[in-house]
Amino acid sequence: MRHMRVISLNLNGIRSAARKGFYAWLRRQRADVVCLQEIKAQVDQLNDRTFWPPSFHCYYHPADRKGYSGVGLYARTEPDDVIEGLGWPEFDAEGRWIEARFRGLSVISLYLPSGSSSEQRQQVKFDMMGRLSPHLKKLRKDGREYIICGDWNIAHTKADIRNWRGNLKNSGFLPEERAWMDKLFGSMGWIDAFRVVNQSPDEYSWWSNRGQAWANNVGWRIDYQVVTPGLRERIQGAHIYRSKRFSDHAPVVVDYDLDL
Repeated sequence: MRHMRVISLNLNGIRSAARKGFYAWLRRQRADVVCLQEIKAQVDQLNDRTFWPPSFHCYYHPADRKGYSGVGLYARTEPDDVIEGLGWPEFDAEGRWIEARFRGLSVISLYLPSGSSSEQRQQVKFDMMGRLSPHLKKLRKDGREYIICGDWNIAHTKADIRNWRGNLKNSGFLPEERAWMDKLFGSMGWIDAFRVVNQSPDEYSWWSNRGQAWANNVGWRIDYQVVTPGLRERIQGAHIYRSKRFSDHAPVVVDYDLDL
């Protein structure tokens, strides 16, 4: 069986994740595409060879602001094309979308804004969700297959968050955000790749640094690989890697029956 491995991770700082052993781990993963979010670095701050692993073609789309946001993508096979941003100036300035195109397949690293720091940032998040809806509908019609990896900053259902009762009024689990995910995985026809093959409870990808959240697995599943329906039958396996910790998020690993 052919097997293409896609890994997605919010690094919460690429230099910090490197110090915690992310690149040593990555070398052993046989990944074909790696999608990174929240690199928190400019390209000129990534001079060290570590950040350009030799088995990959490496691409970064940093935010304009130093030490903030930014996405990256590594591909073992050289993409036909790499597209940075969506052509939406205020979002592109925050480095939130990078797309690698391989023949009829696109793999995207997406970092949806968090709304937890302020009402104003929640509004930015709602704005981006509102703009993404028609864009994602358009992508569904263009004949390509898509794997959109990343930190969507929303736990979809009660099964995706340990303390759902205590978070009903918090950014990331608001009724409007969850309704948007319902639509994404419902009428818009996108697929939550992880849930196609992994129904396990208590599978989370982010833990607060407060208290004993990590130790007690009081987490949220806010990192996804979201795919077009044509890929549903090609999802072979999915897991969240928890043995070592590189960030406040954990890597989401999905294997597909695909050739690049």
